[in-house]
Amino acid sequence: MDSYKVRGNIIITDCMTETGPGIPAQGTARVPFYLRIALLFLLICLDALVAKFVVFSFTVGPGISFLYIVVAVMIVTTLWFGMYGAIAAYAGCWLGSGILSGLSPEVSFVWSIADLLQVIIPLFAFRLLGADVSLKTRRDLLVFVLFGIVLNNLAGAVWGTLSLYQAGLVTAAVLPLEFFTWFVGNIILTAVIVTPVLWFFTPVIRRHELFVARYWN
Repeated sequence: MDSYKVRGNIIITDCMTETGPGIPAQGTARVPFYLRIALLFLLICLDALVAKFVVFSFTVGPGISFLYIVVAVMIVTTLWFGMYGAIAAYAGCWLGSGILSGLSPEVSFVWSIADLLQVIIPLFAFRLLGADVSLKTRRDLLVFVLFGIVLNNLAGAVWGTLSLYQAGLVTAAVLPLEFFTWFVGNIILTAVIVTPVLWFFTPVIRRHELFVARYWN
């Protein structure tokens, strides 16, 4: 990222040119930091409320829902807003799926890493491999399927269910069912919801100043 100033007779304008994977360089206005914080707060509230609703309505175990649609929201917002979306995913899970759903703050603190893994893996994969979030090519779609549908949800399911088992909240007898529900349910929801949302709406969101091309800006 190259930062520079355009100086006129009266006005001084801060501009930056940013080149991200699959994104042409372009001049954009620098976004005030307070807007990033406001976005983070809104994403945390969104993730927490949706997580609480789906866990309460479609629960199959402590903090686990067979219709965990918030995972789709978390992945999309992380790919659009970088680490702000990832932090919101963790905090929203800790609060909505965890504490508000009956888990202790201590257990939820460790357990919520599952949702962080589910969003951070596709984020790093897209950025490091130079894939386009709008899924324009077969390669972009392959990166998404591998890291945004399969591996991330596998990592989340393993971490989440084992964390509950270590905390004594699920038994060895029901552990396979909890894992299967988490893993397969999230794969289906991610494939069905996230794919078309990224395809159709990323070009619109990308034009907004709050879109994060790399990790933080």
